[in-house]
Amino acid sequence: MTTDKFSNAPPVIWVLADGRAGNRSQCLGVADQLGLAYEIKELDYGPLAALPNGLLGASLAGLTGESRARLSPPWPGLVIAAGRRTAPVARKIGRLGGGGCFLAQIMHPGAGAGDFGLIAQPRHDRGGDGANVIPITGAPHPLTAERLREEAGHWRGRFDDLPKPWIALIVGGGTRRRVFSESMARELASLASRMAATAGGSLLVTTSRRTGDAAGPLIDAIDAPSRIYRWGEGGEDDNPYHGYLALADAVIVTGDSASMCSEACAGSGPVYIYAPPALTVAKHARLHDDLYEQGYARPLTGEYEDWTHPPLNPAQEIAAAIRQRLGL
Repeated sequence: MTTDKFSNAPPVIWVLADGRAGNRSQCLGVADQLGLAYEIKELDYGPLAALPNGLLGASLAGLTGESRARLSPPWPGLVIAAGRRTAPVARKIGRLGGGGCFLAQIMHPGAGAGDFGLIAQPRHDRGGDGANVIPITGAPHPLTAERLREEAGHWRGRFDDLPKPWIALIVGGGTRRRVFSESMARELASLASRMAATAGGSLLVTTSRRTGDAAGPLIDAIDAPSRIYRWGEGGEDDNPYHGYLALADAVIVTGDSASMCSEACAGSGPVYIYAPPALTVAKHARLHDDLYEQGYARPLTGEYEDWTHPPLNPAQEIAAAIRQRLGL
């Protein structure tokens, strides 16, 4: 689907944002890259959202009543969404708008692919193909070069007591199918500490909500100069995650999140992925292999090497594809 109907005036843009931080970040990354005004529509799901998309069809049935009430005319000309659960909602919005709405979906919708003007398909997900599908590496995110410069300016000077190189240690945790164990946490801390010692540097550590009970053993096992942020301590403004990524000379990231791995590669410094088999599902292993093959990252061994790679952010190519298809 290619159109130039918005060449004289930009479309009304809705971003469908659900409770999954990774999905939300991907949508906002694409919307920000478009450089146009947009509205965020918050989605909360009810029990029917668990049904297969083939059964739901183009429907708002998976939403709570409050979420359905937020979706009302005037209907948008462009919807940006990510993840399986948003797809039926996006399709229904497209139909309520009389077919004049361009649907841009990140990750394959699972059903009704022909309703979407563009599907950004991560290679590691192994989705469908078609004229409306563009393959991407990793996950889109909002960490542009400009955003990283802003974060660097905000956090600069706060870690100057630590020796360089600064190595960010970004810790995720368990997923629905995998457990981030205390033994994994201690192994990760040991490898990261060894890398810092080898390089003569220090660690900038942050855990996440999913780190859970393994956060304590990880922090206790760190044996290197460090600055540690434990998730949940302080407010959101105190979270140095983006500041670490902006200022670090190298990044270590756990491989349990496509979004975290992709954001770790937003700069140009070395990236090392900790991905033991017991923590790594097949699709994440495919992502890691893709990042290794393209030179964005390397497996974590505890050894430090200084190397560079191009910044990774597929939000830019998705936004460019939307602009091309809409004639913006």
